[in-house]
Amino acid sequence: ELSWPADLYLEGSDQHRGWFQSSLLTSVGIRSKAPYRQVLTHGFLVDGNGRKMSKSLGNVVNPLKVIEKSGADILRLWVCSADYSSDIAVSAEILARISEAYRRIRNTIRFMLGSLSDFDPIDDKVEYDDMEPIDKWALMKLHELIKKVGGAYDNYRLHLVFHSIYNFCAVDLSSFYLDVLKDTLYTFASDSKERRSAQTAIYEITASLIKIISPVLVFTAEEAWAYLPRRGESVSSVHLESMPEANDSYVNFETKDDWEKILLIRSEVSKATEEARAAKIIGSSLEARIGLFVTEELVNLVEAFKEMLPALFIVSQVEIFSNGVSAEGAWESQTMPGLSIEVTRARGKKCARCWNFRLDVGADEEHTQICGRCLEVISA
Repeated sequence: ELSWPADLYLEGSDQHRGWFQSSLLTSVGIRSKAPYRQVLTHGFLVDGNGRKMSKSLGNVVNPLKVIEKSGADILRLWVCSADYSSDIAVSAEILARISEAYRRIRNTIRFMLGSLSDFDPIDDKVEYDDMEPIDKWALMKLHELIKKVGGAYDNYRLHLVFHSIYNFCAVDLSSFYLDVLKDTLYTFASDSKERRSAQTAIYEITASLIKIISPVLVFTAEEAWAYLPRRGESVSSVHLESMPEANDSYVNFETKDDWEKILLIRSEVSKATEEARAAKIIGSSLEARIGLFVTEELVNLVEAFKEMLPALFIVSQVEIFSNGVSAEGAWESQTMPGLSIEVTRARGKKCARCWNFRLDVGADEEHTQICGRCLEVISA
């Protein structure tokens, strides 16, 4: 039997004076109580130009044809992306943009699953306190996402679910975290602490992300779940799993503030390297040596991140100058006062294995084309 009152009444805005009101008046008159716990109304479906859909205009989008062409998950993602508080637009162009967003989410998950091919989540896991700082940052962003998306699901704000997941995949993961990790994943020893730390974070991110998308991308989530490494007592279907819960202990506000500043510096370094590339000073970013000229306000921050900066900037070398004097011709930041950046060609030779430029490339007589770090890995 159906429960009463209903958990939710869901209809278009025309029902404010229709079903919503008539059922409310009837229920209050008979039972002295509303027939629903919540009411959710949505706008009407219109085409890309905001016109009402009609056969005479030829602008009707048949959902079955969308499913046949692109799959049900694309249609579901479009519904999730729309802010239903106003009229909802749909067109071939809009669906094409949704398909592109879907590919970004899918490819992000695919890359992470590929990075876990030799990872056992039980035997190879690195405890949180022993993880690398960048992996702790990634887990902090994950649990911020879990908290935000959980609240959005609870309040039926599905467009916030879509935008939060997309931004996490496109900005936090693809454009930064996973890009930075490629050196660790591809060139470090397979069982090194740094690589296992990265895989531990990637595993938790992947497992949580699959669960988060499962109410919307139901088929994609189930497909991805099947490729996730051994999960101990986990069930066979993601749709029988509980949603992940946010762990507030992963969110360190002091560390978060430092990371936000470092990411701003990274953005400025990217602008400077692009100008250097356009000027034919460098080709790829790994050909660059970065000189950071910082004032007293920034010196403690960049010194704390000193060992990580080449990896974070995806360059071969970084040198910090804090004497308050910039190099002649250095790139001046317009958004971060006290920051100047000099981009020159990196010193040393290019390692054939990791592609970084290092002074010790060729130091070993037997392996003349690789650096000392890579030599340790292949000799282990």
